[in-house]
Amino acid sequence: MSNTYLTTEELSERIKYDSRTIRNQLKDSVLIEGIHYFRPFQGRKILYIWERVEERMLQTAEQSAFAIPMANGGVAHGS
Repeated sequence: MSNTYLTTEELSERIKYDSRTIRNQLKDSVLIEGIHYFRPFQGRKILYIWERVEERMLQTAEQSAFAIPMANGGVAHGS
């Protein structure tokens, strides 16, 4: 299987989020190192695995289809 590796800026263009939002809010909370991204050669540069990020986005979309937003920022899962 071939993976597509993206820098933060390239990912930003694909998912229409600011690169700062990806770095400050999504990285390490939604996007996990070793699953969605890695640091090649133990360096500072981060490469995101597009196929894994896309899976995560679609998984979240499916889960939120039956979710009811709560005032405190949480979510109630209806059935």
